[in-house]
Amino acid sequence: MDLTIPKPDLELKARARRFAETVLFPLEEELELNGHLPDATKAKLKQAVVDHGFNAINHAREHGGQGLSIFQQTLVNEELGKATGGLWAAAWHPAVALKHGTAEQIRDYLVPSCQGRRRSAFAITEEGAGSDPRRVRTRADRRDGRYYLSGEKWFVTSGDVADYLIVHAHVDGDPDKPTLFLVDKDLPGISVKRIPKFMHNYVFEHPEFVFENVALGEDKVLGRVGGGFELTKDWFVEARLQIAANCLGAAIRAAEVANKYAAERVQFDRPIRDFQAIEFMIADMAVEIMAAKSVIYRVAWEIDQGLDRKLVHARASAVKLYASEMAGRVVDRALQVLGGRGYMRENPVERLYRDIRVDRIWEGTSEIQRAIIGGQIKKRGLGPYVDWA
Repeated sequence: MDLTIPKPDLELKARARRFAETVLFPLEEELELNGHLPDATKAKLKQAVVDHGFNAINHAREHGGQGLSIFQQTLVNEELGKATGGLWAAAWHPAVALKHGTAEQIRDYLVPSCQGRRRSAFAITEEGAGSDPRRVRTRADRRDGRYYLSGEKWFVTSGDVADYLIVHAHVDGDPDKPTLFLVDKDLPGISVKRIPKFMHNYVFEHPEFVFENVALGEDKVLGRVGGGFELTKDWFVEARLQIAANCLGAAIRAAEVANKYAAERVQFDRPIRDFQAIEFMIADMAVEIMAAKSVIYRVAWEIDQGLDRKLVHARASAVKLYASEMAGRVVDRALQVLGGRGYMRENPVERLYRDIRVDRIWEGTSEIQRAIIGGQIKKRGLGPYVDWA
Protein backbone atom coordinates (compact mmCIF):
# COMPACT_ATOMS: atom_id res chain seq x y z
CA MET A 1 0.00 0.00 0.00
CA ASP A 2 1.12 3.57 -0.66
CA LEU A 3 1.07 5.71 2.48
CA THR A 4 2.74 8.69 0.81
CA ILE A 5 1.04 12.02 1.51
CA PRO A 6 0.31 13.80 -1.81
CA LYS A 7 2.47 16.85 -2.54
CA PRO A 8 -0.49 19.31 -2.56
CA ASP A 9 -1.44 18.12 0.94
CA LEU A 10 2.14 18.57 2.16
CA GLU A 11 2.12 22.09 0.71
CA LEU A 12 -1.17 22.79 2.51
CA LYS A 13 0.37 21.56 5.77
CA ALA A 14 3.42 23.76 5.25
CA ARG A 15 1.17 26.75 4.60
CA ALA A 16 -0.72 26.08 7.81
CA ARG A 17 2.56 25.87 9.73
CA ARG A 18 3.67 29.24 8.34
CA PHE A 19 0.33 30.73 9.32
CA ALA A 20 0.65 29.38 12.86
CA GLU A 21 4.24 30.57 13.25
CA THR A 22 3.87 34.01 11.66
CA VAL A 23 0.31 34.97 12.63
CA LEU A 24 -0.68 33.00 15.75
CA PHE A 25 2.58 32.54 17.68
CA PRO A 26 3.33 36.30 17.89
CA LEU A 27 0.00 36.85 19.68
CA GLU A 28 0.53 34.19 22.36
CA GLU A 29 2.29 36.19 25.05
CA GLU A 30 -0.01 39.22 24.68
CA LEU A 31 -3.00 36.96 25.13
CA GLU A 32 -1.39 35.20 28.09
CA LEU A 33 -0.30 38.33 29.93
CA ASN A 34 -3.48 40.36 29.34
CA GLY A 35 -6.01 37.52 29.36
CA HIS A 36 -7.52 38.76 26.10
CA LEU A 37 -6.71 40.35 22.77
CA PRO A 38 -7.90 43.86 21.85
CA ASP A 39 -10.84 43.99 19.47
CA ALA A 40 -8.66 45.58 16.78
CA THR A 41 -6.20 42.70 17.03
CA LYS A 42 -8.99 40.13 16.82
CA ALA A 43 -10.36 41.88 13.74
CA LYS A 44 -6.94 41.71 12.05
CA LEU A 45 -6.64 38.07 13.04
CA LYS A 46 -10.04 37.31 11.55
CA GLN A 47 -9.02 38.93 8.27
CA ALA A 48 -5.73 37.04 8.29
CA VAL A 49 -7.66 33.75 8.53
CA VAL A 50 -9.58 34.67 5.39
CA ASP A 51 -6.52 35.98 3.57
CA HIS A 52 -4.64 32.72 4.23
CA GLY A 53 -7.59 30.55 3.26
CA PHE A 54 -8.25 28.85 6.59
CA ASN A 55 -11.86 29.92 7.14
CA ALA A 56 -14.45 27.13 7.19
CA ILE A 57 -12.05 24.42 6.05
CA ASN A 58 -14.76 21.89 6.96
CA HIS A 59 -17.40 23.13 4.51
CA ALA A 60 -17.90 23.03 0.77
CA ARG A 61 -16.69 25.80 -1.50
CA GLU A 62 -20.24 26.30 -2.75
CA HIS A 63 -21.13 27.46 0.77
CA GLY A 64 -18.10 29.72 1.16
CA GLY A 65 -15.80 27.17 2.77
CA GLN A 66 -12.49 25.74 1.64
CA GLY A 67 -13.78 22.28 0.73
CA LEU A 68 -10.98 20.37 2.41
CA SER A 69 -11.17 16.63 2.94
CA ILE A 70 -11.12 15.25 6.49
CA PHE A 71 -7.47 14.28 6.01
CA GLN A 72 -6.58 17.77 4.79
CA GLN A 73 -8.45 19.32 7.72
CA THR A 74 -6.41 17.11 10.04
CA LEU A 75 -3.15 18.37 8.55
CA VAL A 76 -4.24 21.98 9.04
CA ASN A 77 -5.57 21.44 12.57
CA GLU A 78 -2.33 19.72 13.57
CA GLU A 79 -0.32 22.81 12.67
CA LEU A 80 -2.77 25.32 14.15
CA GLY A 81 -2.91 23.23 17.33
CA LYS A 82 0.68 24.20 18.05
CA ALA A 83 -0.49 27.68 19.04
CA THR A 84 -1.25 28.33 22.72
CA GLY A 85 -4.24 30.14 24.19
CA GLY A 86 -6.69 28.39 21.88
CA LEU A 87 -5.58 30.70 19.07
CA TRP A 88 -6.37 27.87 16.68
CA ALA A 89 -10.03 28.76 17.31
CA ALA A 90 -9.52 31.95 15.31
CA ALA A 91 -9.85 29.74 12.22
CA TRP A 92 -13.56 29.08 12.57
CA HIS A 93 -15.25 25.78 11.73
CA PRO A 94 -19.00 26.31 11.42
CA ALA A 95 -20.78 23.30 12.93
CA VAL A 96 -21.19 20.43 10.49
CA ALA A 97 -24.90 20.25 11.42
CA LEU A 98 -25.50 23.46 9.48
CA LYS A 99 -25.12 21.67 6.16
CA HIS A 100 -28.33 19.78 7.01
CA GLY A 101 -30.29 23.02 7.16
CA THR A 102 -32.97 24.17 4.76
CA ALA A 103 -32.02 26.22 1.72
CA GLU A 104 -32.96 29.36 3.66
CA GLN A 105 -30.92 28.30 6.70
CA ILE A 106 -27.91 27.57 4.51
CA ARG A 107 -28.29 31.00 2.92
CA ASP A 108 -28.85 32.90 6.18
CA TYR A 109 -26.58 30.98 8.55
CA LEU A 110 -24.12 28.58 6.91
CA VAL A 111 -22.86 30.70 4.00
CA PRO A 112 -22.25 33.88 6.03
CA SER A 113 -20.68 31.76 8.78
CA CYS A 114 -18.23 30.25 6.31
CA GLN A 115 -17.39 33.68 4.98
CA GLY A 116 -16.84 35.13 8.45
CA ARG A 117 -19.81 37.50 8.37
CA ARG A 118 -21.54 35.44 11.08
CA ARG A 119 -20.33 33.06 13.78
CA SER A 120 -22.06 30.29 15.71
CA ALA A 121 -21.45 28.59 19.04
CA PHE A 122 -22.78 25.16 19.98
CA ALA A 123 -24.75 25.09 23.25
CA ILE A 124 -25.45 21.69 24.77
CA THR A 125 -23.87 21.40 28.24
CA GLU A 126 -25.85 22.41 31.35
CA GLU A 127 -25.32 22.37 35.09
CA GLY A 128 -26.85 18.89 35.29
CA ALA A 129 -26.19 17.60 31.78
CA GLY A 130 -23.09 17.05 29.73
CA SER A 131 -22.06 13.49 29.02
CA ASP A 132 -25.70 12.41 29.29
CA PRO A 133 -27.70 14.61 26.87
CA ARG A 134 -30.99 13.06 27.99
CA ARG A 135 -30.61 15.04 31.21
CA VAL A 136 -30.82 18.33 29.32
CA ARG A 137 -33.39 20.55 30.95
CA THR A 138 -33.50 23.29 28.35
CA ARG A 139 -36.87 22.93 26.68
CA ALA A 140 -38.68 24.33 23.66
CA ASP A 141 -42.42 24.36 24.24
CA ARG A 142 -44.52 24.48 21.10
CA ARG A 143 -47.52 26.81 21.23
CA ASP A 144 -49.49 28.37 18.41
CA GLY A 145 -47.00 27.46 15.72
CA ARG A 146 -43.96 28.76 17.60
CA TYR A 147 -41.40 27.39 20.04
CA TYR A 148 -40.59 29.03 23.37
CA LEU A 149 -37.09 28.23 24.54
CA SER A 150 -36.25 28.22 28.26
CA GLY A 151 -33.23 26.97 30.19
CA GLU A 152 -29.51 27.51 30.80
CA LYS A 153 -26.41 26.47 28.89
CA TRP A 154 -22.88 26.28 30.29
CA PHE A 155 -19.43 26.33 28.68
CA VAL A 156 -20.61 27.81 25.39
CA THR A 157 -17.20 28.07 23.77
CA SER A 158 -16.77 31.21 21.65
CA GLY A 159 -20.23 32.32 22.75
CA ASP A 160 -18.92 35.84 23.30
CA VAL A 161 -18.02 36.35 19.62
CA ALA A 162 -20.90 34.30 18.17
CA ASP A 163 -23.95 36.18 16.93
CA TYR A 164 -26.12 33.07 17.03
CA LEU A 165 -26.22 29.83 19.00
CA ILE A 166 -27.06 26.27 18.01
CA VAL A 167 -29.03 25.16 21.05
CA HIS A 168 -29.75 21.52 21.92
CA ALA A 169 -33.15 21.42 23.64
CA HIS A 170 -36.00 18.99 24.30
CA VAL A 171 -39.27 19.84 22.60
CA ASP A 172 -42.03 20.08 25.19
CA GLY A 173 -39.52 18.80 27.75
CA ASP A 174 -39.52 15.33 26.16
CA PRO A 175 -36.03 13.71 26.12
CA ASP A 176 -37.21 11.63 23.16
CA LYS A 177 -37.50 14.84 21.15
CA PRO A 178 -33.97 16.29 21.26
CA THR A 179 -33.86 19.11 18.71
CA LEU A 180 -31.38 21.72 17.54
CA PHE A 181 -32.49 25.34 17.23
CA LEU A 182 -30.84 28.29 15.50
CA VAL A 183 -31.05 31.10 18.06
CA ASP A 184 -29.96 34.63 17.23
CA LYS A 185 -28.29 36.13 20.29
CA ASP A 186 -30.08 39.49 20.03
CA LEU A 187 -33.53 37.98 20.59
CA PRO A 188 -35.49 39.08 23.67
CA GLY A 189 -35.13 36.70 26.61
CA ILE A 190 -31.44 35.84 26.12
CA SER A 191 -28.89 36.93 28.70
CA VAL A 192 -25.39 36.02 29.83
CA LYS A 193 -25.43 34.73 33.39
CA ARG A 194 -21.67 34.91 33.82
CA ILE A 195 -18.35 34.37 32.06
CA PRO A 196 -16.32 31.98 34.21
CA LYS A 197 -12.53 31.92 34.23
CA PHE A 198 -10.67 28.73 33.54
CA MET A 199 -7.28 27.11 33.98
CA HIS A 200 -6.15 28.20 30.52
CA ASN A 201 -6.32 31.51 28.74
CA TYR A 202 -8.33 31.23 25.55
CA VAL A 203 -8.70 33.68 22.72
CA PHE A 204 -12.49 33.68 23.20
CA GLU A 205 -14.77 33.13 26.21
CA HIS A 206 -17.06 30.31 27.42
CA PRO A 207 -20.17 32.14 28.72
CA GLU A 208 -23.19 30.72 30.51
CA PHE A 209 -26.44 31.68 28.78
CA VAL A 210 -29.96 31.95 30.15
CA PHE A 211 -33.01 31.60 27.88
CA GLU A 212 -36.36 32.86 29.15
CA ASN A 213 -39.28 32.08 26.84
CA VAL A 214 -37.30 32.99 23.74
CA ALA A 215 -39.79 32.93 20.86
CA LEU A 216 -38.62 30.98 17.80
CA GLY A 217 -40.38 30.27 14.54
CA GLU A 218 -40.58 26.79 13.06
CA ASP A 219 -37.95 27.91 10.55
CA LYS A 220 -35.39 27.90 13.37
CA VAL A 221 -35.47 24.13 13.81
CA LEU A 222 -32.22 22.73 12.41
CA GLY A 223 -32.88 19.32 10.89
CA ARG A 224 -36.03 17.72 12.23
CA VAL A 225 -37.79 17.68 15.58
CA GLY A 226 -36.35 14.74 17.50
CA GLY A 227 -33.26 14.57 15.29
CA GLY A 228 -31.04 16.73 17.43
CA PHE A 229 -29.10 13.93 19.08
CA GLU A 230 -27.88 12.51 15.76
CA LEU A 231 -26.79 15.95 14.58
CA THR A 232 -25.10 16.59 17.91
CA LYS A 233 -23.27 13.26 17.58
CA ASP A 234 -22.02 14.35 14.16
CA TRP A 235 -20.76 17.57 15.73
CA PHE A 236 -19.05 15.58 18.49
CA VAL A 237 -17.29 13.42 15.90
CA GLU A 238 -16.02 16.46 14.02
CA ALA A 239 -14.95 18.18 17.24
CA ARG A 240 -13.19 15.06 18.53
CA LEU A 241 -11.19 14.70 15.33
CA GLN A 242 -10.20 18.36 15.51
CA ILE A 243 -9.18 18.03 19.16
CA ALA A 244 -7.07 14.99 18.32
CA ALA A 245 -5.25 16.88 15.58
CA ASN A 246 -4.79 19.93 17.82
CA CYS A 247 -3.36 17.68 20.54
CA LEU A 248 -0.94 16.18 18.06
CA GLY A 249 0.29 19.63 17.12
CA ALA A 250 0.63 20.69 20.75
CA ALA A 251 2.66 17.58 21.56
CA ILE A 252 4.96 18.11 18.59
CA ARG A 253 5.65 21.71 19.54
CA ALA A 254 6.37 20.79 23.16
CA ALA A 255 8.72 18.03 22.05
CA GLU A 256 10.51 20.34 19.63
CA VAL A 257 11.04 22.97 22.33
CA ALA A 258 12.29 20.38 24.81
CA ASN A 259 14.57 18.69 22.28
CA LYS A 260 16.18 22.01 21.29
CA TYR A 261 16.67 22.98 24.92
CA ALA A 262 18.21 19.62 25.80
CA ALA A 263 20.80 20.09 23.06
CA GLU A 264 21.70 23.61 24.22
CA ARG A 265 21.50 23.31 28.00
CA VAL A 266 24.90 22.32 29.41
CA GLN A 267 25.32 20.86 32.87
CA PHE A 268 28.33 18.96 34.24
CA ASP A 269 30.24 19.94 31.07
CA ARG A 270 27.89 18.34 28.55
CA PRO A 271 24.46 18.91 27.00
CA ILE A 272 21.72 17.46 29.19
CA ARG A 273 20.46 15.37 26.27
CA ASP A 274 23.57 13.24 26.75
CA PHE A 275 22.19 12.06 30.09
CA GLN A 276 20.18 8.91 29.64
CA ALA A 277 17.33 10.16 31.83
CA ILE A 278 16.73 13.08 29.44
CA GLU A 279 17.41 11.06 26.31
CA PHE A 280 14.84 8.45 27.29
CA MET A 281 12.17 11.09 27.95
CA ILE A 282 12.73 12.59 24.49
CA ALA A 283 12.64 9.13 22.94
CA ASP A 284 9.36 8.33 24.68
CA MET A 285 7.88 11.62 23.46
CA ALA A 286 8.88 10.85 19.88
CA VAL A 287 7.37 7.36 19.97
CA GLU A 288 4.08 8.56 21.48
CA ILE A 289 3.79 11.28 18.84
CA MET A 290 4.55 8.81 16.07
CA ALA A 291 1.88 6.42 17.31
CA ALA A 292 -0.73 9.16 17.69
CA LYS A 293 -0.01 10.62 14.27
CA SER A 294 -0.37 7.17 12.71
CA VAL A 295 -3.82 6.51 14.16
CA ILE A 296 -5.10 10.06 13.59
CA TYR A 297 -4.00 10.11 9.95
CA ARG A 298 -5.39 6.61 9.40
CA VAL A 299 -8.87 7.41 10.72
CA ALA A 300 -9.02 10.72 8.86
CA TRP A 301 -8.12 8.92 5.62
CA GLU A 302 -10.65 6.16 6.30
CA ILE A 303 -13.45 8.69 6.74
CA ASP A 304 -12.60 10.22 3.37
CA GLN A 305 -12.86 6.74 1.85
CA GLY A 306 -16.46 6.44 3.09
CA LEU A 307 -16.05 4.65 6.40
CA ASP A 308 -19.38 3.47 7.85
CA ARG A 309 -20.95 6.16 10.02
CA LYS A 310 -21.07 3.93 13.11
CA LEU A 311 -17.39 3.07 12.73
CA VAL A 312 -16.59 6.77 12.33
CA HIS A 313 -18.19 7.43 15.72
CA ALA A 314 -16.38 4.46 17.27
CA ARG A 315 -12.95 5.36 15.94
CA ALA A 316 -13.31 9.09 16.57
CA SER A 317 -13.67 8.26 20.27
CA ALA A 318 -10.51 6.15 20.19
CA VAL A 319 -8.58 8.87 18.38
CA LYS A 320 -9.71 11.60 20.77
CA LEU A 321 -8.97 9.46 23.83
CA TYR A 322 -5.49 8.45 22.76
CA ALA A 323 -4.43 11.84 21.37
CA SER A 324 -5.59 13.86 24.37
CA GLU A 325 -3.94 11.56 26.88
CA MET A 326 -0.80 11.29 24.74
CA ALA A 327 -0.50 15.08 24.63
CA GLY A 328 -0.76 15.24 28.41
CA ARG A 329 2.11 12.80 28.82
CA VAL A 330 4.32 14.41 26.18
CA VAL A 331 3.85 17.97 27.42
CA ASP A 332 4.46 16.85 31.00
CA ARG A 333 7.77 15.23 30.00
CA ALA A 334 8.73 18.29 27.95
CA LEU A 335 8.18 20.52 30.95
CA GLN A 336 10.31 18.21 33.07
CA VAL A 337 13.15 18.42 30.55
CA LEU A 338 12.92 22.22 30.64
CA GLY A 339 12.99 22.34 34.43
CA GLY A 340 12.29 25.75 35.92
CA ARG A 341 12.15 27.38 32.49
CA GLY A 342 9.30 25.11 31.60
CA TYR A 343 7.36 26.49 34.54
CA MET A 344 7.53 30.09 33.26
CA ARG A 345 4.51 31.47 31.46
CA GLU A 346 6.72 32.99 28.80
CA ASN A 347 7.56 29.45 27.75
CA PRO A 348 5.07 27.86 25.30
CA VAL A 349 5.38 24.51 27.07
CA GLU A 350 3.99 25.97 30.29
CA ARG A 351 1.03 27.36 28.40
CA LEU A 352 0.50 24.11 26.53
CA TYR A 353 0.56 22.26 29.86
CA ARG A 354 -2.54 24.17 30.94
CA ASP A 355 -4.14 24.33 27.51
CA ILE A 356 -4.22 20.63 26.74
CA ARG A 357 -5.63 19.53 30.10
CA VAL A 358 -9.15 20.38 28.96
CA ASP A 359 -8.80 18.08 25.95
CA ARG A 360 -9.44 15.12 28.25
CA ILE A 361 -12.71 16.76 29.31
CA TRP A 362 -14.55 18.73 26.66
CA GLU A 363 -16.45 17.14 23.78
CA GLY A 364 -16.61 13.96 25.89
CA THR A 365 -14.35 13.07 28.79
CA SER A 366 -11.78 10.29 28.55
CA GLU A 367 -14.15 8.16 30.61
CA ILE A 368 -17.01 8.73 28.15
CA GLN A 369 -14.71 7.80 25.25
CA ARG A 370 -13.81 4.57 27.05
CA ALA A 371 -17.49 3.85 27.61
CA ILE A 372 -18.20 4.36 23.90
CA ILE A 373 -15.28 2.13 22.93
CA GLY A 374 -16.31 -0.52 25.44
CA GLY A 375 -19.87 -0.45 24.10
CA GLN A 376 -18.63 -0.86 20.54
CA ILE A 377 -16.53 -3.86 21.56
CA LYS A 378 -19.54 -5.48 23.23
CA LYS A 379 -21.57 -5.06 20.03
CA ARG A 380 -18.95 -5.71 17.38
CA GLY A 381 -15.96 -7.30 19.08
CA LEU A 382 -12.45 -5.90 18.84
CA GLY A 383 -12.60 -5.63 15.06
CA PRO A 384 -13.30 -1.89 14.81
CA TYR A 385 -10.07 -1.23 16.70
CA VAL A 386 -7.69 -4.02 15.76
CA ASP A 387 -8.56 -4.83 12.13
CA TRP A 388 -7.29 -2.80 9.19
CA ALA A 389 -10.40 -2.66 7.07
